[in-house]
Amino acid sequence: MTERVHAPTMSKTFRSAVVLVALAAGVSGCGTVNEKLSAGMGDTIPQWAGGLPADAPPRPGTPQYDAYMKERERKRLLPAADREKEEQAQKGATGTTSAGAVR
Repeated sequence: MTERVHAPTMSKTFRSAVVLVALAAGVSGCGTVNEKLSAGMGDTIPQWAGGLPADAPPRPGTPQYDAYMKERERKRLLPAADREKEEQAQKGATGTTSAGAVR
């Protein structure tokens, strides 16, 4: 007579653990992809749809950011009286900004 040899089967708990680890690895991979996509997508979404506001500072690491930080430092070092005069001159040149405000 011939004997049948049964292949060992995985236990139910081991199989569940393998599935859980595979799902966790898949979800963690999605998190890094979404992080990279969202950094660029935020710039392309219009403000009315939840994108960046018009007066948002530039992103770090760009040449515009470096210029923005230099200008900010220059304004910080100005005496308060000179700073107020400069702000008044800028407001007069650009006009009022309340007309375009979202309420």
